[in-house]
Amino acid sequence: MAWKMSGTYVAVCSCEMICPCPVDGKPTGPGNECHGSAVFHIASGESDGVDLSGLDVGLYNLFPSNLTAGNWKMGVVLDDKASGAQAKEIEKIFSGKAGGPFGEFVPLVGEFLGVERAPITFKAGKKPSATIGKWSKFEIDPITGPDGGTVTIKDAPFGFAPEYTIGRSSGESKGAFGSLSFEPIYGEYAEFEYADVMAADVPHGRA
Repeated sequence: MAWKMSGTYVAVCSCEMICPCPVDGKPTGPGNECHGSAVFHIASGESDGVDLSGLDVGLYNLFPSNLTAGNWKMGVVLDDKASGAQAKEIEKIFSGKAGGPFGEFVPLVGEFLGVERAPITFKAGKKPSATIGKWSKFEIDPITGPDGGTVTIKDAPFGFAPEYTIGRSSGESKGAFGSLSFEPIYGEYAEFEYADVMAADVPHGRA
C-alpha cells in the first residue's frame, strides 16, 4: 500500500512544560501519565490512488509511562467530511496497518480504542488551534526566546516532525473514547511529511 501526506499538526497534552515523551522520558502529567490529543491537517495527500488532501484527522493517546515501555492507548477520529474511500485509507494509515511512521508504533500500543467520526477543525497562525468533535477544543501559545522567535525542539526520537515549535496550551479535552479526559497544559505544532517509506529509510543511491 503506497501512501504519502504532508501538512501541519497541532498537539496538546497533560504533561508539565516541557513534555518529555518525545525523548522517551517519564510523563509529568497527573498520575505520571501523558494524556494527549492532536489534529493533523493534510494539505496534500494520497493513498492507493485516493486523494486525501484537505482532510483533518484527530488522534488521542494515553501513555502510562515512557514511550518505549509500551502499553499505549490510542484512538483515531476521522473527519466527518471524508468519503467512505477516504475514511478507509485514513484508518489504515493512522492505525498503523499501512506501515510508515504510524506502523512503527504498533508494537507499543497495548489497546487500540477504535475509530470515531466527528467534525474536526484546524486553524493555523500565531496561536494555532483545533477542535475534535464535542470532546476537544484547544489553542497553543508559542514560547518565545530572547530574540522574539519561537522556541523549537529538533531531532527528538519520538517527535511528530524533525523540528517543532513548543508552547503552552489552553482549552479542554473531555470524554473521548468514553474516558480520555485531561487538562491541556503543553502544546506543540509543526509541518509534517509522512509516507509508507520515509526518506530516511531509503538507502543512498535510490530514488
